[in-house]
Amino acid sequence: MSSYRVVQATKRGVLEIAERPRVDPKPGQVRIRVEACGICHSDSLGVEGLLPNAEFPRVPGHEAIGRIDALGAGVTSWKAGQRVGVGFLGGNCGQCAQCRRGNFVHCLHQHLTGTTNDGGYAQVMYAAASGLSAVPDELKSVDAAPLLCAGLTTFNALRRSRARAGDLVAVQGVGGLGHLAVQYARHMGFRVAAIARGQSKQELAVRLGAHHYIDSEATDPAKALQQLGGATLILATASSSKSQGGLLGGLRPGGNLLVVGVDGTPIEIGSTDLVLAARSVGGSLTGSAQDGEDTLNFSVLQNIRSMNEIMPLEEAAAGYARMMGNKARFRVVLTMGQS
Repeated sequence: MSSYRVVQATKRGVLEIAERPRVDPKPGQVRIRVEACGICHSDSLGVEGLLPNAEFPRVPGHEAIGRIDALGAGVTSWKAGQRVGVGFLGGNCGQCAQCRRGNFVHCLHQHLTGTTNDGGYAQVMYAAASGLSAVPDELKSVDAAPLLCAGLTTFNALRRSRARAGDLVAVQGVGGLGHLAVQYARHMGFRVAAIARGQSKQELAVRLGAHHYIDSEATDPAKALQQLGGATLILATASSSKSQGGLLGGLRPGGNLLVVGVDGTPIEIGSTDLVLAARSVGGSLTGSAQDGEDTLNFSVLQNIRSMNEIMPLEEAAAGYARMMGNKARFRVVLTMGQS
């Protein structure tokens, strides 16, 4: 195989199929034969060129699973044939001020898979060895792919929060991130309240593990949470800043509104709700490669899976449009025909 097929953004918002020559990995890199890659809302950073340093063409995709088929010079901790995954944070430099403090997530020279570096909408991709996560044998590649972003983001936010087993934890949004967050929260021992618009997702939320369901169209979510005793944590997974600010009053004193769903607009909060009960608002950025492994292993342990729609690589543009149109239920995963 001297060349491989990719789906790349050739200009803002345009995805096209192309052929690229297969080359040897650079020092510190591995070459991966991709088996599956999830489509995530954050892929828009690369597809739409939303970052100041955007370059085209760019291959999107940061939920990539495949097998290593070549090692670059200096790579000694991974083996050819090993199945690995690559998430949004595709490799830290190990030398900047943040890395020297062990804060690999906020590396100042981080590879952003599918955004500053080519990603997994491809039969072959190249990745930094420092950005790889080992994939358990118990997970199929199509099942593992969404867990390296949607899963990792919610799993890491929940486990690093101040909430403890038995506390009321609310998950705002039962979508791509939220349907996984509800499962993780339930299996971490929290009392889980799912918040979504309308009654259509109530049955699903309960089936996924929610103890309570709050219809935000029928009631004020903050008041409903206070009637349940107040939440220690509200994990905001829906990309809607407008809806996030009104949740603050649903927290108990000292509670935290933790945002992982991003739409880029300001979150409006009332200073009274913030100050009088010593509440806080924060954000959580996905996680490191090791955090990705932890997510995959916990998902195996507790039998947590994403609900996926499977499409071939050639239909990546349609899959991306389906995701951006909020029509996916709940993650679109591309396959490369070589699993």
